Amino acid sequence: MHYYQFNIGDYVSHTRHLSPIEDIAYRRLLDAYYLAERPLNSGLAVVARQIGLREYETEVHSVLQEFFRLSEDGWVNARADKEIAHFKGKIEQASKAGRASAERRSNARSTDVQPTNNQEPITINHKPKNTNTVAPPFGVTESVWQDWLKLRKEKKAAVTQTALDGIEREAKKAGVSLQTALETCCERGWTGFKAEWMEVKTTHQDKTLAAARAIFGDERNFNVAQIT
Repeated sequence: MHYYQFNIGDYVSHTRHLSPIEDIAYRRLLDAYYLAERPLNSGLAVVARQIGLREYETEVHSVLQEFFRLSEDGWVNARADKEIAHFKGKIEQASKAGRASAERRSNARSTDVQPTNNQEPITINHKPKNTNTVAPPFGVTESVWQDWLKLRKEKKAAVTQTALDGIEREAKKAGVSLQTALETCCERGWTGFKAEWMEVKTTHQDKTLAAARAIFGDERNFNVAQIT
């Protein structure tokens, strides 16, 4: 999962007692859990190294014991498992809807009325209806692809390979994947995507990193997206 809902009030009420390092550890553990969509490794040293806090194994262990449960498969989080199951259900539902839509279109084409003897023949100048033949790009999930197609339709913007190639070029300039670019378009209601539109987010991250360095007084490997 590249996205999950974050309830600020609910999080603060359950983590108010954590130290700054424990808070960072919890956020990174959750991010690692959602990205992998599976339990965390049962080895404490492995988990601490995975989230970039190998010097704080004690704090990492404290968070694991409070918010996770050690099972045969590793450290599990019931709330995260519920969100992951819901996410996978939505993907499956969207996939079924897409297959059903394609089947309806196929059936509609097969039942078109056949021309009669009185019908004028199609001339060489006849232009067939324009249909969308752009295939989902590699690396883009079905749910994000369907959301982007829906957005383009609502904005009355044609879905063309040229438009998609333009977004992919700008995504490379911004240093993000096409998946992230399309997700951003859907979240912000953009029909297009420009690399410079992401500069505001980058500036905010730079400021957050500077603040973190000021607090801890060194150059530790902080993940800005996870401590903001």
